[in-house]
Amino acid sequence: MTNSDAAFTISGNQKRKMKSASRLYAMQALFQMESSGQTTETICTEFLNHRFGADYEGDLLVEGDVDLFKNIITKAVNLQAPIDQLTDQALVAKWPLGRLDPALRALFRAAGAELLDGGAPPKVIISEYMEVASAFYPEGKEAKFVNAVLDHMARSNKPEAFP
Repeated sequence: MTNSDAAFTISGNQKRKMKSASRLYAMQALFQMESSGQTTETICTEFLNHRFGADYEGDLLVEGDVDLFKNIITKAVNLQAPIDQLTDQALVAKWPLGRLDPALRALFRAAGAELLDGGAPPKVIISEYMEVASAFYPEGKEAKFVNAVLDHMARSNKPEAFP
């Protein structure tokens, strides 16, 4: 390995942080798409150019995993109907998806894209999106709600992952 190769080696911990950041960015992007009507291409370009690794008032944002981010956004948009159906099945009748806070809707769509994709184990996806919920809703109630809904979605979609 040369010195230039060593400069581009990413540790396992850094890869996990990049994936976590991508999930957070995907949730934010889906929220923004819903509120502004931006296209997948426009939102991906904006986030990749202005959010990944950006410096905001001295706070450096984490670089994200570009492939994971794009995959989540693309699948969330292309599979929105089945994701929304899976989410609705996990919600109580008095709280349909349309009644949820738009940020939670975006979170469930991002997580649903990953649950349907099957790239990561469902328990990892649930844990990651609970962290995202905790970042947006530090009071904690929403994270518990996210856990319950995603657990139901995961068990419905991948029951074999829950022996």
